[in-house]
Amino acid sequence: MQLSRFIQDNIEHIMVEWEAFARTLIPPAETMSQQLLRNSAREILQAIAVDMDSLQTEGERRLKSEGLALPPQLPQLPDRSAADHGSLRQLAGFNLTQLNAEYRALRATVLRLWAGHTGTQPLAIYDQINRFNEGIDQALAESIASYSHDVGISRDTFLAVLGHDLRSPLGALSTCIQILGSPEAGVAQKERILQIAKRSVSSIDEMITDLLEYTRTRLGRGIEVVPATGDLQPLCQEACDEVRSAHPKRALVCQMAGDLIVPFDEHRMRQVLRNLLTNAVQHGDAAFPVVLDVLGDAQQVTLTVRNQGKPISPDALQVIFNPLVQIAATQSEPHERPSTSLGLGLYIAREIVVGHGGTITVTSSAAEGTAFAVHLPRLPLVSAAA
Repeated sequence: MQLSRFIQDNIEHIMVEWEAFARTLIPPAETMSQQLLRNSAREILQAIAVDMDSLQTEGERRLKSEGLALPPQLPQLPDRSAADHGSLRQLAGFNLTQLNAEYRALRATVLRLWAGHTGTQPLAIYDQINRFNEGIDQALAESIASYSHDVGISRDTFLAVLGHDLRSPLGALSTCIQILGSPEAGVAQKERILQIAKRSVSSIDEMITDLLEYTRTRLGRGIEVVPATGDLQPLCQEACDEVRSAHPKRALVCQMAGDLIVPFDEHRMRQVLRNLLTNAVQHGDAAFPVVLDVLGDAQQVTLTVRNQGKPISPDALQVIFNPLVQIAATQSEPHERPSTSLGLGLYIAREIVVGHGGTITVTSSAAEGTAFAVHLPRLPLVSAAA
């Protein structure tokens, strides 16, 4: 059987194996749906099969096997599936090594399955193998080029957002310094200006902290978590009071029940709660309260932050915990817009929860609203050396 015909006839079997391998590429794949894992794989294979049956010169085939971009007058893959695949994988959080591994696994899978359908190995078989490899190499080159392009755009956007968000509190600080240095400023005015200056410094500090912790995770060091058994109730109440104070026009309800004694890192869990509550205020409908439900049962303590408002799209839910993902806060009031929109808050929150041996999940619908649920186990983490 011709390899191109085998691909067309057995594409669903190949897709199953592609998906099974892609599922092992964690962390990005562990939260992805079947559709997102497969995304452009079927179209890539179909394009390669069509390409294999087309007439091409030796020079054209050599360019493809070397992974070089073909001039416009020479044949390209019939669609943009490989380029789209690279862009989607970049958005989902795959690195280049994982993207490359997908294609190598796809190549090996197709050839292994095809070998089971061929009894002899004439020269024509080897020529078909070479044609298939050329198609895979070209698809990989297009995916990596698209991936790299989107990484560059993401980096530039991140730097632009960082510069924009730092300018606001720095501008406020500059104004505060000028007013405080004025002999006409009264005591009451100076006190108010000092509060603004403190909030500006706090905003800058939070952005720098997020950047440093993001860098730690990318270097493989993770976020340091030092749990100690204690009562979560005071911390939850404190976090609610802090966010309520920062957003006095928004209703915030804190409900706690059950045994809330659990191992946790107080500083880190304060970060998680502050992030989730502030996120809910910024993205929720101001006509409805933000609710923090804390419930302890025999196995774990669950902290759930709920808000009503425009639901998060299914595509955004797939990547919402990935770094540098930004969801527009369409429901928030102008004075409650996020002080930082670097897209690191939920990513860092997840890393902290994972460091506690717990999990964090999100659900969102128009009927039920949006809910982030943090599950903290009662048993402390056991070190690898234990």
